[in-house]
Amino acid sequence: MTVDTARFATRAVHAARSRETASSRATPIYLTAGFEFDDFDHAADHFSTGTGFGYTRTGNPTVRAVERQLAALESGADAVLVASGQAAVATALLTVVGAGDHIVSSTHIYEGTRGLFLDNLARLDIETTFVDDIADPQAWRAAIRPNTRALFAESLANARNDVLDVRAISDIGDEFAIPLIVDNTLATPALLRPLEHGAAIVVHSASKFLAGHGSVLGGVIVDDGRFDADRAGHNAPHLVLPGRGDAPSVFARHGGRARIAYARESVAPRFGASPSPLNAFLIGQGVETLGLRVERQSRNALQIAQWLEQHEEVESVDYVGLASHPDHELGKRYLDGGSGSIFTFTLQGGLPAARQFVEHVEVFTHMTHIGDVRSLVLHPGTTSHAQRTEEEREILGVRPGTLRLSIGIEDVDDLLSDLSRVLQRVRETVA
Repeated sequence: MTVDTARFATRAVHAARSRETASSRATPIYLTAGFEFDDFDHAADHFSTGTGFGYTRTGNPTVRAVERQLAALESGADAVLVASGQAAVATALLTVVGAGDHIVSSTHIYEGTRGLFLDNLARLDIETTFVDDIADPQAWRAAIRPNTRALFAESLANARNDVLDVRAISDIGDEFAIPLIVDNTLATPALLRPLEHGAAIVVHSASKFLAGHGSVLGGVIVDDGRFDADRAGHNAPHLVLPGRGDAPSVFARHGGRARIAYARESVAPRFGASPSPLNAFLIGQGVETLGLRVERQSRNALQIAQWLEQHEEVESVDYVGLASHPDHELGKRYLDGGSGSIFTFTLQGGLPAARQFVEHVEVFTHMTHIGDVRSLVLHPGTTSHAQRTEEEREILGVRPGTLRLSIGIEDVDDLLSDLSRVLQRVRETVA
């Protein structure tokens, strides 16, 4: 029987099937749950070695193409794309830590990640110590315990623009054979590539700058491919010991890429954090213009920060591109091509002034997101940082009048006009 001779229902299902190949200039979207095997041995080989594609949860050609793209941009050996930025953080951590282990983390991190540490990982008997003064290498060193298995920080912190001295902290990690995991979402590889400065693993919320248009969710883990079993094997027995049934260890099969292979084989697919091939395609498309967008956004942000700093209604501006920022010189050392486009500023009028601001912007969009082509505003004290204590918010530079801006690619004069109009309203209302 052929498709031509089959009955209606069979033709409807099978008539589109084709093995024709074509050289698409854009990355094709393989929007399928699974892939057809050539023969019996092909299926067996896939399940024994993991090569090729069998089921999209464990691998997909569209996803794989974008993983190669992102690994190249971060100067990494390999990458794993997952369903969200939060999934990227969780996957990276569960690749290197387990029950009874300990993490040292910067205090200056995304609240969702902090909640993961305090609520979820704690229930798995994984404890976290937070470092307030991330600029002090001795504070990091003092927090390390015999069971510490990861250091975690953001390259450019949300919201005060604290810059991580990646080289200094990664050197401390190297002393103890502990990987430094850096969330590089705010800086993006267009401005900073932490792996080039000694970090072991980089994560991103690809929903932000990488995709760039606020339309998809995704996350990525990028590894340096330099796992050293001789130096770090005692901290990662799951990578160096034989697997179930005396199967060869992950390190025996993948060498220096053992960490990212373990993330791909044993963490991401088993926890089910698989990305949609369509979302992967859109992330890959967004990445192609990342450099152009970040350049424009950084230029706009600097001009706006300089403008805000001159206004009497503004108490302070926390933008690392300004000479007034305490990490300005460190930023110049690490950030190449701009200072990013996300920063906070604090209004003199406190919470009433902040309320007036977010309720009357027109060009700026009031929403919880960053890294969009559109300019966005949020009040951290009542949203992203609401679960922090007042003392914790003060440490992070989040006060009642503090607002976070994510600057987009609009014409900067239109953004300044919107800000000028709103600040005039704030001045009149608060006065």
